This record gives sequence, structure tokens and C-alpha cells, in this order.
Amino acid sequence: MDLLSNIIDYGVIGLLVLMSLGAVSILIERILFFKKLDLKSYSDRRLLELDLTNKLYILAAIGSNAPYIGLLGTVLGIILTFYTIGAAGMMDSGQIMIALALTMKVTAGGLIVAIPSLFSYNFLIRRVKVIITRWEVESGR
Repeated sequence: MDLLSNIIDYGVIGLLVLMSLGAVSILIERILFFKKLDLKSYSDRRLLELDLTNKLYILAAIGSNAPYIGLLGTVLGIILTFYTIGAAGMMDSGQIMIALALTMKVTAGGLIVAIPSLFSYNFLIRRVKVIITRWEVESGR
């Protein structure tokens, strides 16, 4: 059961940390790309839209899947807690509550990753729409 505990602590939380770092790096990269974008270099709206929306699907995927990964970690933690209770027989209710509370940290971690990721995705989608509209107005299309 130590293996399951390590998978929860290092595997699931580590995956959430990697997802969070990926989301932050995509947000920063897209903002920098938007700042240096030259609208005059685009003659076709579809090409502009392709460049603007590049990598945004990753933010959406992170935001929609992070809560499920957190939930998976919580379920694994609850399984570990019940196994420990069953193997030990009688346990102090305080120990049980502590173990269950610690399993909830993974769900919270999933939400902490998902909420900013989805916020960033929506922020960038709005910026894409504004840039495309500005391009249409400036190019007379």
C-alpha cells in the first residue's frame, strides 16, 4: 500500500503540477505572440485564425481534465484509507478523518489547476476574437 500512497502523492500531484506548468507556459507564450503579431502580414482570415488559436486546445484539455485527475487521486486515497482500516481492524476515528482529509488535497489540486486554465483559455479566446475583428476592420473585409 506504500506504492499506492506514493502514486497518489507523487504521481497524481506531480501530473497536476506538470499540467499547471504547461498551462502557464502556454498562456505566457500566447500573450507574447499576440503582442508581437503583425496583422498586415496576413492576407487570409483562416491563416490568421490558425496562428491565433495555436495551442489553445491544450489549455482547454488541461482545464477540463484536471478535476478528473484530482478525483482519481482522491478515489485512490479513499481506497488506501479503507484498506488500511480493514487491515488494522479498529482505528481511531481521528486517524480516519485525517487520512480522508488528506485524500481531498488531490481534488483541491485538480480544481486549482482547472480553474485558472479555463479562465486563461476564455481570456485568450476573447483576445483572438478581438484581434480577428480588428484585422477584418483594418483590411476592409
